[in-house]
Amino acid sequence: MSAQPGLSLGELAVRFGCILKGDPDLRVSRVAALESADASSVAFLANPRYRRYLQQTQAGVVVLEPKLADACPVNALLAKNPYATYARIATLLYPPPAAPPGRHASAVIDASAQIDASASIGPHAVIGARVKVGARSVIGPGCVVMDDVTIGADTRLTANVTLCAGVIIGDRCLLQPSVVIGADGFGLAPDQGEWLKVPQVGTVRIGNDVEIGASTTIDRGAIEDTVIGNGVKMDNQIQIGHNVRIGDHTAIAGCAGISGSAVIGKRCMIGGMVGIAGHLTICDDVVLTGKSFVNSSIRKPGYYSSGIPVDETTRFRKNAARFHHLDEFVREVRRERGAADPAGDADETD
Repeated sequence: MSAQPGLSLGELAVRFGCILKGDPDLRVSRVAALESADASSVAFLANPRYRRYLQQTQAGVVVLEPKLADACPVNALLAKNPYATYARIATLLYPPPAAPPGRHASAVIDASAQIDASASIGPHAVIGARVKVGARSVIGPGCVVMDDVTIGADTRLTANVTLCAGVIIGDRCLLQPSVVIGADGFGLAPDQGEWLKVPQVGTVRIGNDVEIGASTTIDRGAIEDTVIGNGVKMDNQIQIGHNVRIGDHTAIAGCAGISGSAVIGKRCMIGGMVGIAGHLTICDDVVLTGKSFVNSSIRKPGYYSSGIPVDETTRFRKNAARFHHLDEFVREVRRERGAADPAGDADETD
């Protein structure tokens, strides 16, 4: 991705509501890290651990908090949220590649599809019956859009994305390569040692301004729909089970898995490799740190963690072995203290 022609610091300060310390006429055309930036670059400082690079930076401008203005040896754009401001500047300098409106000759498009004249259909894309594609949307190479799918305006399917029948995608969404939306959920009924497939008759409804990372899968609902709220951001290789509901502006990191019929609130942050069991509820404003496992509902906002951090192998093995004796150790301590176990055998599982 290449940067656009340079923009002046004065333009950036006005456009993004920053205080400029330095030369308003200096032009920048790219972004770079503090330690590798040159005079044509925009850098930023948001994490204190990188402050050591600030004094040596050669950046044209650094986006940082006002309290660090005097510590910056070069031009500075002072912002309350440097990272968000940097993101907006980077988006301006590196807009997505333009896609010419129209249909590639190799695309296969059903005659009943309603495709806005400003939309772009790439090579080898397949568009099914009664599909609707909104203004300026892009269906990239190799994408498959099955029957009765609706895609809003300004949405981009980058490449090899599959939207199964009846899926609804909102406006300004971004679906990265190999995303699959609306495949059947894992619905199986046991019967005398065998499994019977349960028809998955719901669909998937995705709101506006949603980003879905590469190879992420979102299953269609079994009866009711799977629903992804506005502004949700998903990393790569995430599995969302059938009938899951995710609230607005929740962010989910890579390799997380959410089992069927779980309900996730608004503005949650779910770390990498988090596992969430099915049929539970997580309220708004919950943060789950990486590799946490959630097997019961969370009804109070806050930070939650589980799992054991890495340790030297010999010590980890000793602690793991001792963990299996934890219950009997607690009971022994209670006996020595002369206190009855109030829970009795209720602590034990089947």
